[in-house]
Amino acid sequence: MAKLRHIAITVPDPEKAAAFYMQAFGLRRVGATNWEGAEGVYLTDGVINIALLRYKQEKYAGVRGTGYVGAHHFGFIVEDVAGARAAIEAAGGTHWMGEPAEGAGFYEVKYYDPDGGAFDITANGWIGADKS
Repeated sequence: MAKLRHIAITVPDPEKAAAFYMQAFGLRRVGATNWEGAEGVYLTDGVINIALLRYKQEKYAGVRGTGYVGAHHFGFIVEDVAGARAAIEAAGGTHWMGEPAEGAGFYEVKYYDPDGGAFDITANGWIGADKS
């Protein structure tokens, strides 16, 4: 069974957005990222990972582009990535990018649903997200 454990929100300033969510809701900072595709801050409520991201390149931002602000995608922890991929594709989902990493490294496999909504799957989870 898949478990919703990740929500990504695109923002103009990840640090400013993180300060707001930590102050307003008591979320905890659990990490940050800064790579060629995006910069961002990871927060958690103890169950769900929230990524506050500013995309740097269109190819990583997806169909909404780098200027979009708002809910970008969500993610599920799955036990069987291959089985989940088969079920997603059979239901009409389209692979966007990403493949499972060898070993215990972080990865996400991203898809579009039939309406163009973005989501991802992983067996490893996200920092601050409860796998149970």
